[in-house]
Parts: sequence; structure tokens; C-alpha cells
Amino acid sequence: MTPYTDIETTDTYIIREFNENIDPIELLWHRDDEDRTLEILNETNWQLQLDNCLPTSLKERIFIPRHEWHRVIKGTGTLKLKIHKS
Repeated sequence: MTPYTDIETTDTYIIREFNENIDPIELLWHRDDEDRTLEILNETNWQLQLDNCLPTSLKERIFIPRHEWHRVIKGTGTLKLKIHKS
């Protein structure tokens, strides 16, 4: 099981939702095999943390390079993202 639901998937992007009822322990450090740009689709206080960086708010587009360790940090409410694949 994944800690998210993919609502829409195409060759260029994924619309992904993290439910407010998720257990924060499920939000593991991970890395992806392609560059990604995150676009936030709703108001949120969830955060993103990149390797060797402090957590940052999800207020604007964020670029995550291929194989960069990162994780999502739970906030309140639901998090909805558009993940642009490169």
C-alpha cells in the first residue's frame, strides 16, 4: 500500500493526493528515478524536506532532482499535488 492515491496519471504528470488521516510514519524518505517538479493544488501546511535541508512549506513549485532523497511531512487537511515528470 502507498501513503497516497494517484487521481490522474499521464506520460507527463501525476495528480496525487495524501489523505489527512495518514499515519505520519508512512511518509518515508525516498528518491525517484526521474526529475520532478511539484505543483501544489490546494492550500496546505504540509512540508517537503530534501536531503541535508530543513523542511520547507509547499507554497510554490518545487524542483526535485533525480535520485535526491526527500520526504513529505504531514500537516493538517489533505495534500493534493501535481507532479510534473521530466
